[in-house]
Amino acid sequence: MADTTFGPNGWTPERLGSLAGKTFVITGANSGAGFQAARTLLAKNAHVVMLNRSADKSQAAIAELKTEFGSDAEVGFIRMDLASLASVRDAAVEVLASVPRIDALICNAAIAQVPTQRLTVDGFESMLGTNHYGHFLLCGLLFERIEQAEGRIVVVSSLGYNMGIKTIQFDDMNWDKNYHQNRTYSQSKLSQMMFAYELQDRLAAANRTNVKVFVCHPGSSKTSLITTSGNLATRIAFYLMSLSPIVQSAEKGSWPEVMCATEDGLKQRALYGPTGFMGFVGPVGKGTLHPHAYDKAVMQRLWDVSEKETGFHWDL
Repeated sequence: MADTTFGPNGWTPERLGSLAGKTFVITGANSGAGFQAARTLLAKNAHVVMLNRSADKSQAAIAELKTEFGSDAEVGFIRMDLASLASVRDAAVEVLASVPRIDALICNAAIAQVPTQRLTVDGFESMLGTNHYGHFLLCGLLFERIEQAEGRIVVVSSLGYNMGIKTIQFDDMNWDKNYHQNRTYSQSKLSQMMFAYELQDRLAAANRTNVKVFVCHPGSSKTSLITTSGNLATRIAFYLMSLSPIVQSAEKGSWPEVMCATEDGLKQRALYGPTGFMGFVGPVGKGTLHPHAYDKAVMQRLWDVSEKETGFHWDL
């Protein structure tokens, strides 16, 4: 059933008032949906801090944004590679030293469809390590700063969460035996969602509900995600698909994460994104959330594994 909360056109940035005085930290914001989210927030006078892997691309993105919004636009960059836990820790130290408030941490960065198994410097399957473990650690390290602002954590997942094995492969987290570019990616995005929903439960149990946690997805959007890490066949298939009406712009793909970072009255145990054809495109609102994404026993076990693998214990 379509979500009619925001009317027939769904949520759009026109709903935003001034965001002056608010600070948004976005991972992977030098291109694609993350860059477009930064644009939308800066247009409303927010302060945006990008956490990106590439210094060169970040400086180019900041130059482009300052050309559009003026030299005094509040946008900065801290280098962080989500595939390295040490890099995440270093970046968090820098954020805490230089960013006095965080109204929302938007976990936007991701790698996808890596054609053959690769491991991070910490020995994790690359998509799980980057998309899930990196963000799990980052959220934990920045949590108190977010809590001080009664802020939000926004996890950008993917419809891919529903296209894999629909649980966590605990006996082979690195997919040594059955690596598959799509199913392994799906696992990483399901892991991110399970982290978010388990965090909601733990915050409620600890009576620390002044931090809200939301999950969204961009639908099918024209971003560099596939072209960055997918193999040739995947890139060609996505290019051909991108010429069709079932793929939308990166700007529209960014709307769900901006909505989750700013809009009041959203439900936490939900999945927000496009509500049109198969969830690929269409008006932004509350979509279909399948129950395997919040299987309690699996969420709890994944949380324990994630704390162990990242060496970070959440004090909740």
